Amino acid sequence: MSEASDITLWLDSARNGDRAALDRVLSTLYQELHTMARRQLSGQHGHTLDATALVHESYLKLIGSGANARFEDRAHFFAYAASSMRSVVVDYARSRLARKRGGDLKRVADIPEDVEGPIRMDETLLALNDGLDKLAAADERLAKVVELRYFAGLSELEIAELMQRSERSIRRDWQKARLFLMATMQED
Repeated sequence: MSEASDITLWLDSARNGDRAALDRVLSTLYQELHTMARRQLSGQHGHTLDATALVHESYLKLIGSGANARFEDRAHFFAYAASSMRSVVVDYARSRLARKRGGDLKRVADIPEDVEGPIRMDETLLALNDGLDKLAAADERLAKVVELRYFAGLSELEIAELMQRSERSIRRDWQKARLFLMATMQED
């Protein structure tokens, strides 16, 4: 049996409330999650949030959701992981900026085309998070593409495979989402 089919079976068991199956999924995919986190946090020196802490905090959010942690497939799992990482990073940035500047946040409109670099822990991240909430209300699929690309650090090809869509469609979704987010961030 392949690892992919094992994960699918474990996800099915986890969906039915088997916590041990969820733990097996997480331990099997831990290295992939850690790689995603490390890629996003690279270049963030002097911060207490590192890749291991990001993965562990995301895991705690995942298991903390209790019975709500239900995954249809690998794509759904990674989408949830990206969302959890987003939540952890945004909470960290909010806390850090509140301590640094007394909570006075300034909006900056900048969503880079190339997201190969690290996530910046600054006002832009918080503005992006707010914009992403608005985007999710307008188009959940576009918001998921942004989470997977920006917060999980996946390529357009990886996202296309996870979402079972063409790479070209994902590229178009990424462009639409960036335009929406930049417009939203400039309004604030």
